[in-house]
Amino acid sequence: MLISVLLVAHIAVLGYWLGSELVINSTYRYVAYGRHIPFAERNRLMEHVMHVDQHVRYALVLQAGLGFGLATLYGMIPGGEPLAWAIGGVCVLWLGFVEAVHRLRHSAVGRTLGTIDRGSRYVLMAALLALAFGMFGGAWELPLWLRLKIGLFAGVMASGVGIRLALISHFRTWAVMATEGPNDTTNAIIERTYVRATAVLVGLWLFIAAIVVVSVVKPA
Repeated sequence: MLISVLLVAHIAVLGYWLGSELVINSTYRYVAYGRHIPFAERNRLMEHVMHVDQHVRYALVLQAGLGFGLATLYGMIPGGEPLAWAIGGVCVLWLGFVEAVHRLRHSAVGRTLGTIDRGSRYVLMAALLALAFGMFGGAWELPLWLRLKIGLFAGVMASGVGIRLALISHFRTWAVMATEGPNDTTNAIIERTYVRATAVLVGLWLFIAAIVVVSVVKPA
């Protein structure tokens, strides 16, 4: 029964993830090309984008927790149900940390938490790739299709980091616009940033599509 519930949740979270990404990208495009909109309104919409972006972060945490929980319950990772519940507990704590990073992002503590968050993602990506390539967990009964999914999930996370890097110029320019007002130069930078970030986002969607294909085909 528990496995069936987790499987349904695993699928539902994927739709939740993609839907959130589409809303974020659509709203950000409206903001980026909104030269005709008063900056105060654009800034309010940008804050909305940042709030909606949390749903993508939730989805990433949930997919990781559900995926490894299911692998444990299916016996592919040793530990059985006790480990699966432990993974669930870690997932809840991780969600709380992600929420704290968001809510405190404008404070000194929030900036420190954000640095820890970014660093932990690099560590997790390295761990996922090591697991995908059998550098650890070699004795576990992980089929090829699951190792492929784990490697592709690391690609999803890397794409998320790439989007963050692409948006650095946005936040720098946005701060200038907030103090000096927008002009043709700063608006052009924001529009170019949208294009770069969207290009990386397309890569993220391709990784997710590949994960779905691998999940259905299950290559041996």
